[in-house]
Amino acid sequence: MGAKVTPAAADRDACCPVVLASPLSEGRAEELASDFAVLSDPARLRLLSLIVSADGGEVCVCDLVEPLGRSQPTVSHHLKILTEAGLVVGDKRGRWVWYRVVPERLGRLRNVLA
Repeated sequence: MGAKVTPAAADRDACCPVVLASPLSEGRAEELASDFAVLSDPARLRLLSLIVSADGGEVCVCDLVEPLGRSQPTVSHHLKILTEAGLVVGDKRGRWVWYRVVPERLGRLRNVLA
């Protein structure tokens, strides 16, 4: 007897097919490679983990410089790449920008490898 497929799982599989389910098209492989290239940098992975694990699910850019151990311009550069990839969004409040993860975007990448 096969596993029952829930509507949510069917929707996920339609938009984000699992890599192991079938061979990837060239376009899909290029898209995924670009997405994962963004995460291939250790500084960006650390930033993503700092943002995800922050109290309230968001963190001020001013609180990312010290834990990352990089200069403010370097942190801003990596945050710009994460933002352009759609993995995080920033919300300017006064002088500072507060970042949070885009759960749907991160979930799509996670589901591809499931």
